[in-house]
Amino acid sequence: MADPMRIRAQVTGGNATVRVLMAHEMETGQRRDAAGKLVPAWHITEVTATHNGKTVMTAEWGAGVAKNPFMQFTVKGAKAGDKVGVTWKDNRGESRSDEATVT
Repeated sequence: MADPMRIRAQVTGGNATVRVLMAHEMETGQRRDAAGKLVPAWHITEVTATHNGKTVMTAEWGAGVAKNPFMQFTVKGAKAGDKVGVTWKDNRGESRSDEATVT
């Protein structure tokens, strides 16, 4: 399983700003290794965010997203103590889910 995501969620005026740093290699499938062989594609294809268990955002990604992607979004109506979760799935069938408490 991949390394944990770093999730920070801070309330500002009734909304929470959520920042997520995901640990993932994100290979496009177009790069060649030292021997000249193509490195197989390996990238996140789906990201889902939840607020207290309710889905608030979904995203479909492709090979063009950078290694160890950073994502930021706002959750309306969030307050301190709420839970924000983020889940990703990649094209190899691997997935990772992590959760943070809004501060």
